[in-house]
Amino acid sequence: MTFAIWSLLIGVLLIVMVLSATLLKRLPLSTAMIYLAAGFILGPAGWAVLTPSPFVHTAILERVTEVAVLLSLFSVGLKLGLPLSNWHWLLPLRLAFLSMTLTVALVAVVAAWVLGLPLGAAVLLGAILAPTDPVLASAVQVESSGDRDRLRFSLTGEGGLNDGTAFPFVMLGLGLLGLHDLGAGGWRWLVADVVWATIGGLIIGGTLGALIGRLVVYLRSRHQESISLDEFLALGLIAIAYGVAVISHTYGFLAVFAAGLALQRVKEQSRNINVIHTGDAPHPDREPLNGLSDYADNTSAYMMQAVRGFNGQMERIGELAVVLVIGAMLTFTHFSINAAWLLALLFLVIRPASVWLGLLGAPISRDQRFMIAWFGIRGIGSIYYLLYAIHHGLPSALAEQIVSITFAAVTISIILHGISVRPVMHLYRKRKLDQDV
Repeated sequence: MTFAIWSLLIGVLLIVMVLSATLLKRLPLSTAMIYLAAGFILGPAGWAVLTPSPFVHTAILERVTEVAVLLSLFSVGLKLGLPLSNWHWLLPLRLAFLSMTLTVALVAVVAAWVLGLPLGAAVLLGAILAPTDPVLASAVQVESSGDRDRLRFSLTGEGGLNDGTAFPFVMLGLGLLGLHDLGAGGWRWLVADVVWATIGGLIIGGTLGALIGRLVVYLRSRHQESISLDEFLALGLIAIAYGVAVISHTYGFLAVFAAGLALQRVKEQSRNINVIHTGDAPHPDREPLNGLSDYADNTSAYMMQAVRGFNGQMERIGELAVVLVIGAMLTFTHFSINAAWLLALLFLVIRPASVWLGLLGAPISRDQRFMIAWFGIRGIGSIYYLLYAIHHGLPSALAEQIVSITFAAVTISIILHGISVRPVMHLYRKRKLDQDV
């Protein structure tokens, strides 16, 4: 397969997506469904020009999916305009911790009972399938940083948090399989993998996001320095937050999410800023609205607009690359009756039950509760955890079984949620407008 042929295929796919973007908005289809189908056609079941293997190319696939999740988590953080101390976070926190824990437990019970998996493998499968996906859930996420809709805010916050909060259960599953040190009586897992790694990741990411954001805003507003390369700011903050978190033995996913959230919260106190009037343009590519002082008042807004735009484009490229590869690897999916029962229970019973129990007494409508239960989208995060487990020595017999179930779950989720998201969200908006009238 020559580079020229690859260039042709990818170019055709990208142009087709651009030309069909408006049509897709009118149809019950998602871009992920198109990428999945294209990957399947290019994979071993079709033209066999794309032949990735979760067992042979584990390390590179793990890194690719990890980068895609990191970009998406940072993007989710940038979209949420409230600090974690705000009461709006109660719902996503309950979903990300309580509902996800219930999902892991219920999946583990069914996997051990129906599939006969050992306890460690059953817990690991639950941890792989429990987190919802921030990459493929853009259609149900908040529409702006000022969006306070409880449905969209809850699903967005849940997707940003639980790709990190699932990690302790992945480590627990690996530990029960003898692939990770849990400590005597599980003390090391509880202290290091649950408490420190979770809280430390959030603190590290939040601190770095706030410090770097304030430094850039200060330099731009006070001294007209560091006024370009917003793309580097986004990538640099992601890399620093992730690197410091992992070196500190905390969860990089949570750190990057918290960094995006903290950066979004950086607000310039323009009334305390003494602007130096130099007569020079404040930015080589932008004209200020009403002179340099107006630019100073809008420094943080300009920065956030640029960072969001760039990160959103990178997120879409990551989605294309990873879902294309997932489509090519569907040949590793081998359905069994028991696996089909597990997945049916996951989407129709376990996710709804976990949401209802996790949100008992929450101030949300019946429609919102139902839709939160339905839109538990599985995707790239689950693939990352799967590859992480394989890379850390998951036995081949168990790996083959869990690979098949995970790819099936992600494929079913992409199709079912891709078909239903637009009509269901349209109905939700319509009913909400009717109630407000």
